[in-house]
Amino acid sequence: MHHRATTSRRTLLTVTAAAAAAAATGVATPARAADDRRLQQLVARMSLEEKVGQLFVSRVYGHSATAPDPADVDANLKEIGVRTAAELVERYHVGGVIYFTWAHNTRDPHQIADLSNGIQRAGLAQPAPVPLLISTDQEHGVVARIGEPATLLPGAMALGAGGSRSDARRAARVGARELAAMGIRQNYAPVADVNVNPANPVIGVRSFGADPEAVAELVAAQVKGYQRAGVAATSKHFPGHGDTEVDSHYGLPRIGHTREQWEKLDAPPFRAAIAAGIDSIMTAHIVVPALDPAEDPATLSHPILTGILRERLGYDGVVVTDSLGMEGVRTKYGDARVPVLALKAGCDQLLNPPHLPTAWNAVLKAVQSGEISEARIDESILRILRLKAKLDLFREPYVTHEGVDRTVGSPLHLATADRIAERTTTLLLNEGGLLPLDRRERPHLLVVGADPASPSGTTGPPTATLAAALTELGFTASVLSTGTAPSTAKIDEAVAAAAGKDAVVVGTYNVSATSSQRTLVSRLAATGVPVVTVALRNPYDIARLSGQRATLAAYSWTDVELRAAARVIAGRARPGGRLPVPVQRADDPAQVLYPMGYGLTY
Repeated sequence: MHHRATTSRRTLLTVTAAAAAAAATGVATPARAADDRRLQQLVARMSLEEKVGQLFVSRVYGHSATAPDPADVDANLKEIGVRTAAELVERYHVGGVIYFTWAHNTRDPHQIADLSNGIQRAGLAQPAPVPLLISTDQEHGVVARIGEPATLLPGAMALGAGGSRSDARRAARVGARELAAMGIRQNYAPVADVNVNPANPVIGVRSFGADPEAVAELVAAQVKGYQRAGVAATSKHFPGHGDTEVDSHYGLPRIGHTREQWEKLDAPPFRAAIAAGIDSIMTAHIVVPALDPAEDPATLSHPILTGILRERLGYDGVVVTDSLGMEGVRTKYGDARVPVLALKAGCDQLLNPPHLPTAWNAVLKAVQSGEISEARIDESILRILRLKAKLDLFREPYVTHEGVDRTVGSPLHLATADRIAERTTTLLLNEGGLLPLDRRERPHLLVVGADPASPSGTTGPPTATLAAALTELGFTASVLSTGTAPSTAKIDEAVAAAAGKDAVVVGTYNVSATSSQRTLVSRLAATGVPVVTVALRNPYDIARLSGQRATLAAYSWTDVELRAAARVIAGRARPGGRLPVPVQRADDPAQVLYPMGYGLTY
């Protein structure tokens, strides 16, 4: 066992005096060197168990760090062997915690702030007191762990359609201020993947688009927006998850790009993130034979993470694995080998292992046996502590309800989100100038379509949101939810409901070749009532639909995007978006139906 002296709170406070400035520049200034010495002294005081813990970022069930609901206590006992978040920190000394909606961490802003404070109290009560880095996936758009009353902003592809670096930066700044107010200081965003494959099942609208240079600019803008507001940004998923047809949550995708294609297509956004001073980069569970002939997932690949990311791209920030619970990283090696191999490849933070005791003990044994040197894990711990110091967590680990009330879902933030969303809505089709609809000439509307579950669990359903927004704008709008796979009876009901209406608005969702949403749109169009379709997620829907007279792309079905689409339909806002990806013909993907940059206005 390692000898340990007790660490006073005062020692920890002195750790950070010049850290923020030094870590931000990444330059070895005298202040940075002095600061590093203090952090190294802290590392030297840690037991091996405490060091191993710093490498892990774990999920934990419950709305409270010390008094979760009984069902959450049971889930924690079953999956981690502890009862609460405070016990997780005490037993495993974890360096971070990731919040999920399904783990009941994100009920409401005050509760989130209290949970964060409870976790920090546990971290600072350890023999070597260290604050935790609390993280989440708040990409906005289709991936959002924290919902209303927090501000929900347009997601990446919507911002790609808006094409504005200042809007991208502003969105990140608003999101970061709200996260920081709730004690969340590392966000797994922005996505730096270039979505060059329309069939990509896992990235899609989470990407800014298909043009590497445009994606790179928006990634850099968001990195600055997040980090200047005190939240560590994380570009993901290195070396690039944009050209896959497999979802790495359920399988191991393979990317066939040559080295040259990778340099041209996938690398630019990551280079831009590094140039913008990105605090952390997340790995991808993908195989890229051109970058590593051993065909290990990138998360476990020394040639990719150390050879390319560290040495070629010169990145010295924190490298965090994508979730170690995903199938893509578990297919080749067992759960005890994965965290050890990730560290050997060059990772610093080991995110969400499926069974923490197994992963934690495996890393401990690997260091005890000499397979991984203690000096190697000290390197990772120093990177993690530098980031905590830069974020001022040693001095200011706690948040307040007053800070939450002042910041989260503030009128200014909500208005900013609405304005940004308007500039992203993309008009792809407008036959005979149908849009904007005039509420005097066409007052009676029917809204039908898909009602996918809200990304954050707090907004929607989309048909009701659209109808309410249109009614507020002076129309009389009735609603019929027809779902993502409308039955013949449901389509008949929609056709009957369209009788006597002045227009029908149809929300479409990921329309496939066999989707009955196609039948819904063509049957409605055949009634002679003009049909407006709104693509709630992928802009590619338009390639499989026929008969509609106007089509909008919203890129997400959160309320902020849907309200913006309603304002565009009503002529209260002009459509400002341009396609950030090309839309190919469904029957002949070699033919482009709507090129990148396409978008109508009025």
